[in-house]
Amino acid sequence: MSVCLCVCVSCVCSPLLERLGPALCVSVTPTAQSGLSCSVPPAPHFSVQRGENPPPPRPPPLSTTGPSADETPTGQGDVAGAPGLWPRTTQAMAEGGAGGNEPPREHPQNLQGLLQMAITAGNAEPTPLEPMSDERRQWLQEAMAQAFRGQLEEVEQMKECLRVLEAVSPGGDGGETSEPAEGDPSRQASTLELLAELCENLDNAADFCKLDGMRLLAHRYLDHPVPELRWRAAHLVGTCAQNVPKVQEQALALGCMRKLLRLLDHDGADAVRVKALFAISCLVRAQEGGLQQFLRLDGFSVLMRAMQSPVEKLKVKSAFLLQNLLLDHPEHKETLCSMGMVQQLVALIRSEHSPFHEHVLGALCSLVTDFPQGVRECREPQLALEELLRERCQLLQQQEEFQEELEFCERLQRLCFQTPPE
Repeated sequence: MSVCLCVCVSCVCSPLLERLGPALCVSVTPTAQSGLSCSVPPAPHFSVQRGENPPPPRPPPLSTTGPSADETPTGQGDVAGAPGLWPRTTQAMAEGGAGGNEPPREHPQNLQGLLQMAITAGNAEPTPLEPMSDERRQWLQEAMAQAFRGQLEEVEQMKECLRVLEAVSPGGDGGETSEPAEGDPSRQASTLELLAELCENLDNAADFCKLDGMRLLAHRYLDHPVPELRWRAAHLVGTCAQNVPKVQEQALALGCMRKLLRLLDHDGADAVRVKALFAISCLVRAQEGGLQQFLRLDGFSVLMRAMQSPVEKLKVKSAFLLQNLLLDHPEHKETLCSMGMVQQLVALIRSEHSPFHEHVLGALCSLVTDFPQGVRECREPQLALEELLRERCQLLQQQEEFQEELEFCERLQRLCFQTPPE
C-alpha cells in the first residue's frame, strides 16, 4: 500500500518538483508510521575566488511546515528576493477560505498531506454569492453618485461656456447671424480653450453637440473677425469630431468642411490655417461622408497649395495627411495623377532640403506603390527623378536624423527604376 501511494505522489508532484529547479532534490521513502517521509540533502558548498563569477543562487530548501510568521513575505529580507516561492494564496488557505469564514486549514506536514490538500481544493464547490451588505451597498451608491455628479458638473460648465459664447452686442436679436459681443474677446478665447479641454472626453463632445455648440462654432466663430477665436473654434471642431461619427456627421451637415477648406486656403493667420487643417483631418479620416465632401470641394488641390506654402508646420502636416489618405484610399490615385500630383511632388523635393521632404517622399511612395501609371510618370525623362534620388541618397548617408527619408528614396529607386516597366 505504501509503495502504491509513493508512486502516486511521485507522479502527481513531479511537475511541482521540476519547477523548483534541479538544485533541489527530495527523496521519498515509505515508513511504518506515516507511510511516507521526505528528506532534503544539505546545500552544496561553493568556493568563489576573487575575479570569478559567483555561481547562480540556489533556491531555498523546501520546508515541510510552510513559512512561519517571521518568514511571511513582507517585501524585505531574503524571502523577498525569491518571488513566487510562497504564493500569496498560501496564507489565505491557511487562514480559511471565503474571506476567513471557514475553519483554518493546517499546513501539510508531508507529501501525502500535500496530495490530499490538492485533491480537496480541486473538488471544492464554488462559494455561493452572498447578499451585499448595507455598508457595501451604501459605499457603491455614493461612488456612483460621485461619478455622475462629476459628469453633470462638466455639462453645467459647458452650458455656462455656451452662454458666454452666445452673448451678442446690444441691439442684436440673438439669432445665428447676430454679431458677437465685442467687449471681451479674451474671455471668449479662454472659454473656447476650456471647452476644448472638456471635449477631449468623448461623452462631453457628444453633449456639446446636443447643446447646439457645434452650430454656434460653424455659424459664428469659424468666421469671427478675431484670428485667435477662429483658430480656437477650428481646434474645437477637430477635438469634438475626432473618432466620434455622430459629431462628424453633425459638423459636416452644418457646412464645416467648406469653411475649414476656405480657412486653410485663404486665411491670413498661420495659426488659423494649421488648426483648420487639423479639423479637416479629423473629418476625413475614417469618415466616408467627410472624404466625399473633401473630394467634391477639390480638397486635394487645397492640400497641394498648403504644401507649397512657406509655413513649415503647415507643409509637413499637409504632406502627412496626403500620405495617409493615399494609404487608406488608394482608389483615388488615378485622380491625383490626372491632377499632375507626381510632377508637383517632385518639384517640392527639388526645393532646398528640409525635414518636410521626408513626408513628400512618403506621399510619393504611397502614390506609386502598386500603381503602374504613377511609376510611368516618375520615369519621364524631363523629371530626372532617378538622378535626383541618387544625389539625395548620397547626401543623406551617415546622417541618422534623415534615415527615414533615405529609406523612402531607396524605396522609390526600387519601385520606379529597378523593376521592368509594365
